[in-house]
Amino acid sequence: MSSTAKATRATTIACLRYHDAPAAIAWLCQALGFEKQLVVPDNDGGIAHAQLSFGNGMIMLGSVTDSEYGRLMRQPRELDGANTQSCYLVVENADSVYRRAVEAGAEIVLDIKDEEYGGRGFTCRDPEGHIWSLGTYDPW
Repeated sequence: MSSTAKATRATTIACLRYHDAPAAIAWLCQALGFEKQLVVPDNDGGIAHAQLSFGNGMIMLGSVTDSEYGRLMRQPRELDGANTQSCYLVVENADSVYRRAVEAGAEIVLDIKDEEYGGRGFTCRDPEGHIWSLGTYDPW
């Protein structure tokens, strides 16, 4: 373990911003299987801070804001759909999550397949264009 990492459940948490964070939270839970751990609304109908868990992992997200932190980030729609980062979710059954994501309207950008290095997975876009890869490959 890195000497700078704290001995905790997970040491990396992705942080995302959404134009419609309440809708994103609902979609991520329905389509990909996240669970709400903490959701803090803001005064404008958006989300000041949310924590969604996925197994022993987590993402944090909030609404796009014109703030010091918010100005550091760009959304996929501002970059012609490009992403500069993406999240990989380790799942038990890639085929069942694939079906769930398709039923929820995910845009499949890399179809489900067995990977040469092991595992089975796929890549999709959420409704605001963030890229998510999901699969059974577990590097741990």
